[in-house]
Amino acid sequence: MVLAAATASSLRLSLSWVDYLILFVYFAAVIGIGLAARRRVRTSMDFFLSGRSMPAWITGLAFVSANLGATEILGMAANGAEIGMSTLHYYIIGAVPAMVFLGLVMMPFYYGSKVRSVPQFMLKRFGRPAHLVNSLAFAVSNVLIAGINLYAMAIIIEAMIGWPQWVAILVSAGFVLLYITLGGLSGAIYNEVMQFFVIIAGLVPLTIVGLHRVHGWSGLKDALLNTEGISRLHLSAWQGTGIGNVTNPIGANWLAIVLGLGFVLSFGYWTTNFTEVQRAFSAKNMSAARRTPLIGAFPKLFIPFIVVIPGMIAAATVGNQFADGTLEYNHAIPKLIQMYLPSGVLGVAVTGLMASFMAGMAANVSSFNTVFTYDIWQEYIKPRMPDAHYLTVGRVVTAVGVVIGIGTAFLASQFGNIMTYMQTLFSFFNAPLFAVFILGLLWKRMSPAAGLWGYIAGIVAPTVVWIAYLNDESLFGSATAETMYGAIASFVTVIVVSVLVTFVTKPKPVEQLSGLVYGVGTINVTGDAVAGDAAWYRSPALLGTVALVLCVLLYLPFL
Repeated sequence: MVLAAATASSLRLSLSWVDYLILFVYFAAVIGIGLAARRRVRTSMDFFLSGRSMPAWITGLAFVSANLGATEILGMAANGAEIGMSTLHYYIIGAVPAMVFLGLVMMPFYYGSKVRSVPQFMLKRFGRPAHLVNSLAFAVSNVLIAGINLYAMAIIIEAMIGWPQWVAILVSAGFVLLYITLGGLSGAIYNEVMQFFVIIAGLVPLTIVGLHRVHGWSGLKDALLNTEGISRLHLSAWQGTGIGNVTNPIGANWLAIVLGLGFVLSFGYWTTNFTEVQRAFSAKNMSAARRTPLIGAFPKLFIPFIVVIPGMIAAATVGNQFADGTLEYNHAIPKLIQMYLPSGVLGVAVTGLMASFMAGMAANVSSFNTVFTYDIWQEYIKPRMPDAHYLTVGRVVTAVGVVIGIGTAFLASQFGNIMTYMQTLFSFFNAPLFAVFILGLLWKRMSPAAGLWGYIAGIVAPTVVWIAYLNDESLFGSATAETMYGAIASFVTVIVVSVLVTFVTKPKPVEQLSGLVYGVGTINVTGDAVAGDAAWYRSPALLGTVALVLCVLLYLPFL
């Protein structure tokens, strides 16, 4: 099988020696950070969780950077080109409220219980069977998502620079493997912080130049309205979402958007996806862990202006090439880079894309090796071994995860819009886990058997919905809408099955639920505080409130 790609002539760049020098400096910095981080790796806890020593501003930037992979940069720009301002939902209602909920509500349970992974929280709350299923499901989903980043990187590097796909895959996968194997999570986190700034440096000039070429926001709106297949609904987030009168590009009404995306998919991803939560687990204390997603929420709010807007610029300028199949929507950002950026700036933009792919893949690999080593290998295969054994296993599993990720890149090639593929995976794996967790946190009567069978049923339900949609696409307005309805089906199924199973099975003794269920026991959120944590501007409640207010304000211009 050959990975689908744009024709080389449609995206090929002419990089100067300055552009290649920028790329070389970036890769050298990546390896340098990995080597520096290696000095701190003495135990498995250092390798997998950075010894729980990271300050909040580092983990906060890493938290949002880990999400800035191919699905964010290429996928959200693709959505910007295809469905316009409706893409804002993925950032505002589909991200920030869940990040605030994680910091204020769920992180005290996670960090206070001293678990080393999200599946381990499942182990403490629901027992070994549910824990094993969750660990295996997470491992599968993570290597699938890692493949998305590799696939996206391969098609873009081949088209833009001319490297063969196998070279692009092996080179980038090799660098990710090297710096994670050397420095573990610390290497990944410090690189993610650097990559965050590199990504911003690459996309901000592209947005500014692109807007200038279309004569600003008003010129962009006029150009879009004169583009075939685009209407005023592409310039609004909420118009055309009435129940029974759905005309928006997503093909979903407001209830499906609020419940499917804003609640189930969003909360499922941001509160239970260990790829993200792992960054908060590495924080130095409870205060830093709680502030991690809250700090990450602020840049998250403004990223659509350097990702979605360029996608819309691409629709306005080369929309005919999307329509006739010359370009896929995934090529929106690379096409603009080719069209608008000069030498030097071009190198920064290409480096920014490379950074995004590597950050996304590194996040997946670092969380995969942690869950496999702690939750599968140590728990079920080789328990009670010396710590050095698990450190070695972690490094070996890192290589295995990268190799499997190379294989799953071929699966990602089957999807024209990789964001839709990602949301489909989330509806399968994250949506049911969130439903199990939220019910288990609020209801002490929920039994371990209910956690197991509710979770399994929650995976089956969206799979059935997805298969039904593949056989009859008229069931939903779009593939994106299908993921929202599939997530709702998953959540409802988990709740119903869990409640029914709970009433016929035995719950855990209450004394075993302390710190795992709301209202059972207490969690000391200030016991490990350090100087400065009490400062008013570090208050989690204040940070969360400001983030939510900004959500409302940013929606207003696009109602």
